[in-house]
Amino acid sequence: MSYSKEFLDLLKSITAKRAKTVIDHILANGFITTEDLKEKYGYNHPPRAVRDVREYNIPIEMYRVEGSDGRKIAAYKFGDYNKISIKKFSGRTALSKKIKEALILQYGSKCFIYNEYMDQKDLQIDHRVPYEVSGANEGDQNPNNFMLLSASANRAKSWSCENCLNWGNKKDVKVCLTCYWANPENYDHIAQRQIRRVDIIWQGDKTSVYDILKKQAKNANKEIQEIIKEILERITKQ
Repeated sequence: MSYSKEFLDLLKSITAKRAKTVIDHILANGFITTEDLKEKYGYNHPPRAVRDVREYNIPIEMYRVEGSDGRKIAAYKFGDYNKISIKKFSGRTALSKKIKEALILQYGSKCFIYNEYMDQKDLQIDHRVPYEVSGANEGDQNPNNFMLLSASANRAKSWSCENCLNWGNKKDVKVCLTCYWANPENYDHIAQRQIRRVDIIWQGDKTSVYDILKKQAKNANKEIQEIIKEILERITKQ
């Protein structure tokens, strides 16, 4: 399959790991299957990886092929790229870069979920409200509608959001805005469940605190989360 130079340049401008994985595989093989995404790349939610590409307005078509076990599975290939405006969409990378820079300037180079300071290149930009719910377009330039996430936080958010009833049913933006995954600093629920959570990261010389807690947990034959909860509960009772 041959593609225009403009389309190839647009594909190369996309550096987000999950989307780039799908794009590079299709360029090399003509298509990618759910089996490839699971077995070769370790993505347990193949449709999410494909949606990442679509969010960059890259046309993707789905069809069926025979999997290794003889059953029909989904396969994906590029759609009619001649129908998209390359000029319009090739600016998305620059737009994302500006939004990322604005968020780092305001909050620092850290993951919004884990409060973990990281190298800028390791932070991924993500909509606070999932694209599938809000329908936000690529022209959204308001940094407040985005957040910076580590790869692991982004995976955790994707899994939780995709298993939330609001994702497939109501698609109510207000539900998402009051969720932990959109506003970890001020939320009412997590994927519509009454859960409260705190994600703690120890870095540098502070890792010694974690090591002490881990040792205490081992001696008490408990999980480290239990030990931390017990300590916090004692403090709140005091």
